Amino acid sequence: MWNEISQTLADEFSDLSDPSQATRIVLRLLLAALLGGVLGLEREHRGKAAGVRTHMLVAMGAALFVLVPQLHGAGDDAMSRVIQGIVSGLGFLCAGTILKSGDLNHVKGLTTAAGIWLTAAIGITVGLGKEATAVLATVLALMILFAVPGLVASLESLLGMPEEKERPAPRKERGEESE
Repeated sequence: MWNEISQTLADEFSDLSDPSQATRIVLRLLLAALLGGVLGLEREHRGKAAGVRTHMLVAMGAALFVLVPQLHGAGDDAMSRVIQGIVSGLGFLCAGTILKSGDLNHVKGLTTAAGIWLTAAIGITVGLGKEATAVLATVLALMILFAVPGLVASLESLLGMPEEKERPAPRKERGEESE
């Protein structure tokens, strides 16, 4: 009986018997978590609800969802369905980060939702073995998250545009008709 139990346990954990495959799995999952964590760190630094842990889990989960079928020889059609499932499921997670107030023009959480969406895409990319592309996407995302707000503020200042809080309400809210 004990031999049968030990053999069953060995069979159940046999997917990591090859050292190169085990290294590949560990590397991809760790890299996905690391890249997701870097993006989550920026969100957490800005005081957003979806921070380091959320982004790490999304990236690693997305990587795992594509990594396992890929290692078992799933074809392009099957991988396409897996990715479609990830993207669809992610819509629910992202929707939970978006908050709309009574003000028709005040919506919070869109950047966080987009960041979670991108984090999943980066996780998928790592899971498929395209690590360099995933690192490049992460660097570009960080540039967008850190540099664009300053660039927008500079352009608005240069063009003499009022700051967001000083902008007049849309015509509908002021009782004016739209053109």
